[in-house]
Amino acid sequence: MKTWIPDARNFAYLNWKQVDALARDQTLLVLPTAAIEQHGHHLPLATDTLINCLLLGRALEKLPAELAVYALPPLCYGKSNEHLGFPGTLSLSAGTFMAVVRDLGASLAGAGFRKLVLYNTHGGNTSLVDVLARDLRAEFGLQMFALHGSGGVSFTGLGAQERAYGFHAGEVETAFLLAAARELVDTSAYTVNYIADVSKPEVLLPENAAATFAWLTRDIAASGVMGDPRAATAENGERWIAEAAARLAQALQAMASYAPPRGATDPQARNTHE
Repeated sequence: MKTWIPDARNFAYLNWKQVDALARDQTLLVLPTAAIEQHGHHLPLATDTLINCLLLGRALEKLPAELAVYALPPLCYGKSNEHLGFPGTLSLSAGTFMAVVRDLGASLAGAGFRKLVLYNTHGGNTSLVDVLARDLRAEFGLQMFALHGSGGVSFTGLGAQERAYGFHAGEVETAFLLAAARELVDTSAYTVNYIADVSKPEVLLPENAAATFAWLTRDIAASGVMGDPRAATAENGERWIAEAAARLAQALQAMASYAPPRGATDPQARNTHE
């Protein structure tokens, strides 16, 4: 698997003595969560994991050297059952995904670490990551953070239809990989599908609305693509990567310096004394 994580920020490259020397209450660990799943005819199965490593790696490069932030090895497999039926999709159940992340959190808490970020780049994991952040905070007293996608980048130049419904293997994901791993993109195999039309708003929408409907990719996109990759360029990809890296780096710095509100109790400390 390609990775853009700087060696000096790669937790798995440390030995146990180096890990033991880290300040437990100041070190911020980042657990990437992504997927191995179909991404149409033109992008690889590893797209979400590659994008995670790419954006996180570029963000980590921007952090001050003295800031103790390390990337854990990515959890490549996610809850991808929306893409089942397409060869190559490897999906965990919601329960398995949550159990794996919970066990990793338990390992880190048991080693004395206090700050953990779940950085997710797969839409099927989003709701689970949000639940896990709260659950790990409650169970282990970890300071938990959730970080998603490109960190809120506006994607200047992206059309309204693609911005709203370019969910999967569309212009943005394609541009990212054109910029960073061109050899993995088959530009001769683009297909176009949308789950909804931004110019025809409906009461029921697929996501991000008060009333939604559950969907499976095979219901609406024979090729597996939800979006239009044809306008993707490496130039836009580089620009969007840089913007995302800056936003993610800003978020990581805020998380590294975060302290709970004054007067807040530590669940782990409370449980220890009960």
